[in-house]
Amino acid sequence: MGATKGSHRKGETGMQDEAIVGMYWQRNENAIQETERKYGRYLSKIAYHVLADLEDSKESVNDTYLKAWNSMPPHRPEVLSAYLGRITRQLSIDMFRGRNRKKRQASEYALSLSELEDCVSGKDATEQDVNLHLLSEAIGAYLRTLTPEARNTFVGRYYYMDSLKEVAAYFGMSESKAKSMLYRTRQGLKAYLEQEGFVV
Repeated sequence: MGATKGSHRKGETGMQDEAIVGMYWQRNENAIQETERKYGRYLSKIAYHVLADLEDSKESVNDTYLKAWNSMPPHRPEVLSAYLGRITRQLSIDMFRGRNRKKRQASEYALSLSELEDCVSGKDATEQDVNLHLLSEAIGAYLRTLTPEARNTFVGRYYYMDSLKEVAAYFGMSESKAKSMLYRTRQGLKAYLEQEGFVV
């Protein structure tokens, strides 16, 4: 979506990403150890925000390391943290959907999705069959019209799936201000998507 967040998104200090990626390409199994050392906490946080379960989160992160191992080569990611985070998020969402087809649990993923439902669809956003590519492009275009503060607050809540309290904290605002800003952004997104021809 083009927005980035502060340095708290980066992994722990350690081996440079380029060196870690090089280890994957050399099929050096220590690559996984170095990845876990540098990004394990970051990936666990992403997984937990989706799954709200420690064991499932651990499984998702372990699956991330396996998928990274199987995908490098041929992939050589420029930003390793973003690459790994994207894998963890997708694996966790897939696990969440499979585990909760009948009943959602109260995770940040479910909560953030419920907030977005009136923007994207009146139906269950996890089951709706939409053209995700076009929708993603439209959302990205809308986000580029926002102030950096509004855009990054939205990305923190709905892309990284941080809690409202966390979003407010890393932007130094009250929870009520963050909640109000997110509401206005959702309303603006809804109007924008309607204008672009999406059924909301």
